[in-house]
Amino acid sequence: MTDTGNKKKKKKMVNITINLPNIYDENIKKLIGMKIVASRSEAIRTALRDFLHDEYNNLKLLGYWEEN
Repeated sequence: MTDTGNKKKKKKMVNITINLPNIYDENIKKLIGMKIVASRSEAIRTALRDFLHDEYNNLKLLGYWEEN
């Protein structure tokens, strides 16, 4: 009998294709070499997460959402 009720569900990932300037890729490879990020995917996820967080905060400051 397996206990599936207590297992955490993994977040689904989707594969996308993007085009980056060579300089971005070169710098991501440097970050990987310096062990700052583990992979290109992690570097891009981190950059996108930070960008979306900043934009959300900018929109809040501009009054797009009212604080309760």
